[in-house]
Amino acid sequence: MSFQKNIIATDKAPSAVGTYSQGVEYNGVFYFSGQIGIDPSTGSLLEGFEAQTNQIMKNIDGLLSHCEISREHILKTSIFVTDLENFDKVNAAYIEYFKEPYPARSCVQVPALPKGALVEIEVIAAKA
Repeated sequence: MSFQKNIIATDKAPSAVGTYSQGVEYNGVFYFSGQIGIDPSTGSLLEGFEAQTNQIMKNIDGLLSHCEISREHILKTSIFVTDLENFDKVNAAYIEYFKEPYPARSCVQVPALPKGALVEIEVIAAKA
């Protein structure tokens, strides 16, 4: 039996900025690569934490839509910020983006992110 995974590629989210896929689906579980606040129509990183976070959420929606799933299918998010002082802003964005019950989540501070981004979010989702 061969290992079968499906690579996710869509113009509804920014292209990968490195040697990785936008996501991979295996047995109904979707592992999406981290998103930064790049507008897929321009390829430019937005300025400011809130603008980047809002764009990330749009990018995640684009990935989910391409895979014919929605936010309700998200099981886990991993959030990387360059400054934990922005933690309250992460929570504010979460309240706007997700409804209870919230997915599992981790949030960590990192020294730097690709392209000088201030925040990166990756998600894992599943199709029932």
